[in-house]
Amino acid sequence: MKFGILGETRAWRGGGEVALGGPARRALLALLLVRPGEVVSADRLAEEIDPAGTRSAHSLQSQVSRLRAALGDGASIERAGAGYRILVDPQDVDASRFERLAGEGRSALADGDAGRAVVLLREALELWRGPALADLPESGTAQAAAVRLEEHRLGAREDRIEAELRLGEHRGAVPELRELVARHPLRERPAGLLMRALSAEGGQAEALVMFEETRRHLADELGADPSAELTALHRELLTADPEPSPAPPPAQLTSFVGRAAEVAEIAEMLRVARLVTLIGPGGVGKTRLSVEAAGLVGTGSAAGGGGRGDGGGAADQVCFVELAPLRDGAGLPQALLAALGLRQNGLQMDGGATTPVDRLIAALSDQVLLLVLDNCEHLVDEVARLAARLLATCPRLRVLATSREPLGIIGENLLQVRPLDADAAVRLFTERAVAVRRGFTADPGTVRRICAALDDLPLAIELAAARSRTLDVEDLADRLDDLLGVARGNRTADERHRTLRSVVAWSWDLLSDCEQRAAQRFAVFVGGATAESAARVCGIDGGTLESLVDKSLLDVSGGRYRMLETIRAYGAERLDGAGEHDSVRRAHAQHLLELVRTADPRLRRAEQLEWLPVVAAEHGDLLAALRWAVREPDVRTAFELLAAAFNYLWIRGASASVVPVAIELLTAVGEAVPDALGEEYATCVLLAASASGDAGERLWQLHRATAGEALAAAWPGDRRGRYPVTLLLWMMRNAVGPDPRGAFELVSSQRDCPDPWARATAHYVSGFGHLGKGDSGAAEEDFGRALDGFRSLGERWGVALALGTLADAASARGDRTRAIALTDEALVLTGRLGALEDSSDLLVNRGDHFAGDDPATARTDYAQAAALARRAGSATYLAAALRGLGDIALEEGDLTLAERLYTEALEQIDPHWIKSLGPRVRTLTGLGRVAAARSHHAEARTRYRQATEVAGTVGAPVPEVLRMLGLSPDVVASVLEAAAWVR
Repeated sequence: MKFGILGETRAWRGGGEVALGGPARRALLALLLVRPGEVVSADRLAEEIDPAGTRSAHSLQSQVSRLRAALGDGASIERAGAGYRILVDPQDVDASRFERLAGEGRSALADGDAGRAVVLLREALELWRGPALADLPESGTAQAAAVRLEEHRLGAREDRIEAELRLGEHRGAVPELRELVARHPLRERPAGLLMRALSAEGGQAEALVMFEETRRHLADELGADPSAELTALHRELLTADPEPSPAPPPAQLTSFVGRAAEVAEIAEMLRVARLVTLIGPGGVGKTRLSVEAAGLVGTGSAAGGGGRGDGGGAADQVCFVELAPLRDGAGLPQALLAALGLRQNGLQMDGGATTPVDRLIAALSDQVLLLVLDNCEHLVDEVARLAARLLATCPRLRVLATSREPLGIIGENLLQVRPLDADAAVRLFTERAVAVRRGFTADPGTVRRICAALDDLPLAIELAAARSRTLDVEDLADRLDDLLGVARGNRTADERHRTLRSVVAWSWDLLSDCEQRAAQRFAVFVGGATAESAARVCGIDGGTLESLVDKSLLDVSGGRYRMLETIRAYGAERLDGAGEHDSVRRAHAQHLLELVRTADPRLRRAEQLEWLPVVAAEHGDLLAALRWAVREPDVRTAFELLAAAFNYLWIRGASASVVPVAIELLTAVGEAVPDALGEEYATCVLLAASASGDAGERLWQLHRATAGEALAAAWPGDRRGRYPVTLLLWMMRNAVGPDPRGAFELVSSQRDCPDPWARATAHYVSGFGHLGKGDSGAAEEDFGRALDGFRSLGERWGVALALGTLADAASARGDRTRAIALTDEALVLTGRLGALEDSSDLLVNRGDHFAGDDPATARTDYAQAAALARRAGSATYLAAALRGLGDIALEEGDLTLAERLYTEALEQIDPHWIKSLGPRVRTLTGLGRVAAARSHHAEARTRYRQATEVAGTVGAPVPEVLRMLGLSPDVVASVLEAAAWVR
């Protein structure tokens, strides 16, 4: 038998409703069901059923008897002392079932599993049929329970909406949130959720108005200010740059001709399949087809009424990844991370233990996304392996690939893309010719002859049509026939590829000598170039650039000129044939070196936000210049490029992209430090050693001592070196190792260095030394000097680091209000930098500050930190957030949940880097406390011993290490107590 008190009191048996009788019996049953199995006194039952006091004890007995008869053997109501109780399984009562489901949904949300949270919370809320305990409007006991249940209902609605927002369902949530805010104007959480939903839909201004309305209500009604969380959200909306988002399909400037049926077919295939590959020769139009099909799926217009592979009605988010610029498979995961708008690593070093593939899986595990992988043919094996792994681990992901051959993995659906039919080819040529030459007319038969000679390949037709601006169609047809006749004398196996190459060659031959020289030199740019860069590297003037745009050899967007990959490959061949390869490549590398040298100091000053996108726009060309310098070999240029770009790479989270080049360079030069390049050598060692697995560790062990000596020689303390960021990251990499003090002293000795960033860093590092010695006052003084130094430079990363350590110090001496305020300020800065991992780290710290006094707020911070870490694909910071959630569960007595969270955190933690030391110690200690609570003393001792061993890996006494890590006093005490127990 099932019972319902979330609305009118009802009971069901076998799917049918049980007749309970009049209002007195329904009220009696409801009172007994508020807490199933607990005794309710007869006096209270009589009073609550009839507040007027007209019912006698005999009358109550009569109602109980009639209720027993109505329920039959479905439930037992027994007399217990001076009262009655009903013996039913609490999960047979809708209120108890609601509270269980709502609690599980909230836990899933806290764990970052938004999809499961939505399912659980929707199921919980669907149990409500009206106001709770509606049959007892005048009962004090019932109304107290009803208020509690209604509050849980409101919290569950808020949890469900938050989970939906995490899944990208912003638009549908706005009306419900407006209604909630109107009904509860003093409740801050729905206001904050509405602000986030509005902002996500582009309504930032409306979100800011929402904050002001909430602030005014709080002030007028309560005389209070908004909470720190809502205020932080307000600051985020005011100051944060737009969050990274997946790269959309390229915007198309021309009409789409002749392929409507294929687009519809692809959309239908994607409705039922998770991997669709478009195959066909080069130039046949696979890329354009993928863009059009992705656009159809992304609008939710695919067949079946929705574009989602899980059967939902909402449109997919689409991410377009262009793979043609990649020269090998090593950079494939990084290319996907970049297209998704995700960083390859955090601002603080995580040692590369979290591979780019792991970060992709973490970020995509719960996303509804269509991933378009364009031009896979030259990386088909690597793409196949990565696609198979992503599809296996990310159940809501779908992939649309274009390639000249199948990927060859299970579940792949193939669609052969064929040339245009005759009518569509003629229409395409005519439309493109009209676009470049007003009044264009031509004999359809002549146009058809041109298209047939080009095998009706769309790209070849477009290139040919562009020439009609300066040539009559008859002359064009004659030239094309002559050229193809020569080219077809040496056919390759890939005939259509050869045909397209012939069209490129023909287009090339129509250029003037000056234009040809400019185009072949421009081919050195991998990611396009500004007019200034083209002039400096290639000697191309603005008029020539515009001429190449007019003749479809280049396109221009956002101030950058780009060359189609097919044309760029042909231009590179011509560059080699002209004997200009070395000189232009060298000029290109020198240009990139000048750029990163110019940017490096500015990235440590107020111009940081201005220069980050400038260097990021040249990232592909930076990698190309590095590869050329290593393989030339031009060792000096390679080392200088790596070192000058080091600061940018870490702030941007892109250091993983240069690790293979750093390894190749280090292997080539061996252990000998190149003359006058000691700092550059040390930087290269840091990058190479961050490779995952044994390779990075072997390189580190081989080169660490030599690189350390070279770095120390470059930074003697009385004069500056060239790359101060290398100092800080060298210390972080050496903090867990055989000689942590040497690296620590190298950095802290820069307190009088002429370089202001190095001085601020020295104070920052020295503060940890004071913490380790127990002198918190001196530590805060040094952290404060570091903060002042970084602020005077306008350097946001350094300011965020210093604020975080000052917050930890304030918390350690009991000033949690200041600790939270400092952390909030740091969070604003990391938001401006787009540092998801560092924001996650700060949220965990803020949760630690709240944990002692406000566990509910701490849980919220830990959950947000976990969500950010999952978005960023960062296992290191996800582990820290799970540890925090485990602490909350442990304090609440939920040993099973705590153990699960700690265990998952331990699996995620990278053991090799200083940033993971604190989470490892706290996680192991938490597992020890769980074991001790279960009286599993041997297991507890093992965990405590592991915790103290980890704390001692930095080569200093355990108490000193714990203080230097800034762990909260209660955790420090627990670990020291554990160490004493072991001894």
